Amino acid sequence: MTQRVELATVMDRLAVDGLVTEYAVAVDDGDWEAYRLLFTADGRADYRSAGGIEGDAGQVAGWLEQTMRLFPMRQHLIVNRRVRFGALAQDVGDTARVQADYVNPMRFSGQDGGPSEPDFVCGGRYAFAFLRTDQGWRLREVVVREKWRRTPHPPRQDAAT
Repeated sequence: MTQRVELATVMDRLAVDGLVTEYAVAVDDGDWEAYRLLFTADGRADYRSAGGIEGDAGQVAGWLEQTMRLFPMRQHLIVNRRVRFGALAQDVGDTARVQADYVNPMRFSGQDGGPSEPDFVCGGRYAFAFLRTDQGWRLREVVVREKWRRTPHPPRQDAAT
């Protein structure tokens, strides 16, 4: 590989990695317009493994907007990002796939709105598909593969009480 190709690959890797971060920030901040803009015109997302829906980015953004109202505190931690570049129309570097693990603590809406520990924590793996467009890299697909979740348990009742 020439230095020019290596530099282009590094720049593409940084751009794709930055888009994964923008995705997490848009969801955590509830910026659904920014979420939509991360996708290609035909971009899709699939949250079915986490109890959600599958559809185009606009439909999913609308569903997320409604659903995430239950969780005023959200924080995606997306780690172990494995980036792979692919070819489209014989032009190397037009597509990318990222596999990344996530942990997502969230807090349910409460009466007092005060601080508390997260009520809901889930984890799994994202599969992101990217396409290089005239506007830069965009998401073509996001698939959530939830592997586990922890929800609050009711207080334990002792038999002696």
